[in-house]
Amino acid sequence: MAIDPERFGTDLRLLGNLDLIKSSRDPGNDLATRVRIDTQIDLDILTRNENLYQALLLRFLTPAGSLTLLGHPDYGSRLFELIGELNNETNRNKAKLFTLEALQAEPRVKEVVSVVVTQSQRDRTQMDITVSLHPIDSDTLLNFVFPFFL
Repeated sequence: MAIDPERFGTDLRLLGNLDLIKSSRDPGNDLATRVRIDTQIDLDILTRNENLYQALLLRFLTPAGSLTLLGHPDYGSRLFELIGELNNETNRNKAKLFTLEALQAEPRVKEVVSVVVTQSQRDRTQMDITVSLHPIDSDTLLNFVFPFFL
């Protein structure tokens, strides 16, 4: 199936390295730049799956309801409700539910294949949220791990 790049859109890169999110409490605070061939500096952009990946990470990092005054009352996730809680099976199940709710609200997600939440082996205050999904207009799975810190 051919992917229409316009369906995912293009956005500015807000998170430095999408694969190395250091903390779920650090949503990024600056625009990323890149050096062009002519040595001029330009804003860096994301397209296709990288754009969707960044959009999902930002949705997870944004507390649900925090953008209500800007006209987006349903944007964000409820993961922030777990900050300060224990990393136990009950709260990992809540994290899975909150992740599924956030993914359901994203129009560029066609189907969620799986969401698995486990305790990190490195840090007992960290949950690793592993997501596998089908973006719209794509047969290729998008897989990623989002580290969430309690």
